[in-house]
Amino acid sequence: MTAITLIQAINQAMAYALKHDPDTLVFGEDVGHNGGVFRATDTLQERFGKERVVDTPLAESMIAGMAIGMASYGLKPIAEFQFMGFIYPAFNQIVSHAARLRNRTRGRLHCPLVFRAPYGGGIHAPEHHSESTEALFAHIPGLRVVIPSTPARAYGLLLAAWQDPDPVLFLEPKRIYRALKQEVPDDGKALPLDKAFLVREGKDLTLISWGACMQETLQAAQSLSQQGVESDVIDLASISPIDMETILNSVTKTGRCMIVHEAARQGGVGADIAARLAEEALCYLRAPVVRVTGYDTTMPYMALEKQYMPSVQRILKHAQTVMEFA
Repeated sequence: MTAITLIQAINQAMAYALKHDPDTLVFGEDVGHNGGVFRATDTLQERFGKERVVDTPLAESMIAGMAIGMASYGLKPIAEFQFMGFIYPAFNQIVSHAARLRNRTRGRLHCPLVFRAPYGGGIHAPEHHSESTEALFAHIPGLRVVIPSTPARAYGLLLAAWQDPDPVLFLEPKRIYRALKQEVPDDGKALPLDKAFLVREGKDLTLISWGACMQETLQAAQSLSQQGVESDVIDLASISPIDMETILNSVTKTGRCMIVHEAARQGGVGADIAARLAEEALCYLRAPVVRVTGYDTTMPYMALEKQYMPSVQRILKHAQTVMEFA
């Protein structure tokens, strides 16, 4: 089996969906002839035809509205927004219609669709190409938000999102699109939604992250291990709903928790996790919950983007402070 990148795993999952379900369509800006701006949909139009893999105008609200209409009539669209920073014209369609369709019709209609969007910084792009605003959508009832961090999880979680009867926002960390490879069987096996993944076990500290920041978090965990600090590392993966059971099981064991994310600090998903830990695990905490995040500013241009995003050094610095508490 050949090892593939994260973006190849996404392509592989969409190809599986198109092959096995004639009601599945893929559409978005440049997804057909060009294969997508990052080549996530490369060759799909050639293999499945122009009626199944469709180029759309530059009209995000239309893309979302079209997907909702298709889904409500039994199709299973996978719609791409070229960058997360371009998703805001579609916000009303996603929040007011896709997320509420089941509730508004009292279960008569479902909305089995996937919205895909590359997100995050690290590719030397302008700020609106480098957004990490997953918390905006995590606040919306009726909408799942999923972020993979490895090729295998990208494949399994995208298939799970495709199979789900409700809308899923599937955010792809473009900084690691081609940064790592794994062997990923094309067997159609989905990974569970709404579940975090415990990817490293330890007894001293819980590290929680998702998306591209998992790379720095795992590197920090390895460095901490060399210093005698063993960490549980949790890949949150499901941004909404959050798998608090996995988090609580870890934190009640370690007594210390750090949350690492690229998004701005204020109102971030890490703040919600910290609040839940204060409510449900305060008596187990031996130190304050610490967040290592982006800053409450617009993502800077390429000269400063590395300073904006959490680094291994920043994670280690804060971990040292956390471990100093008795």
